[in-house]
Amino acid sequence: MSAPDLRQRLQDALARSGGASSDFDLNKDVTVPSTTLTPAAVLIGIRAETETIILTKRSARLKHHPGQIAFPGGKQDPTDPTLIDAALREAHEEIGLPPALVDVLGTLPPHQTVTGYQVTPVVAIIRGDYVPTPEAGEVSEIFEVPFSHLMMPEMYRVEGRRWQGRRRLYFTVPYGPYYIWGATARILRAFAERMS
Repeated sequence: MSAPDLRQRLQDALARSGGASSDFDLNKDVTVPSTTLTPAAVLIGIRAETETIILTKRSARLKHHPGQIAFPGGKQDPTDPTLIDAALREAHEEIGLPPALVDVLGTLPPHQTVTGYQVTPVVAIIRGDYVPTPEAGEVSEIFEVPFSHLMMPEMYRVEGRRWQGRRRLYFTVPYGPYYIWGATARILRAFAERMS
């Protein structure tokens, strides 16, 4: 697919209506806590040339979510004027992505995590010759997954494990050696539904 076609498909998907998602979507027996959520943003960075989405494997040394697959991103700092600015700052810090190479197309509805964050996914096309550079303290690996793989709803499975004394269900979308699950997979699944 040509870059203009990809851009148009992404813009069409972003224009479609759709509600917010959460880590509680598949667990109807769980009461969603009514707490103030911390604003955060992640970057769904799509390389136009290779039609891949950039993901990271979090460092095993991190206190929260060690070793998990994630988008570059994090909470909105007081110095971030918008959530888009937060996503761009975090992507620059975590994977060395210069904001000048990022063409932001829009955002998906927010996703509520079990850890108390309201995460806004920022969809963008990455242009030019970008060489990924992981921030060693946070990221152990940067890898790319074909856009086509992640945009097919049939590639997603529902799995579960015990969490806080009960079985918790969640989406997964494995790719090679990478086990993509939880909030990352749920956000991608919502994106795939819009794209299809």
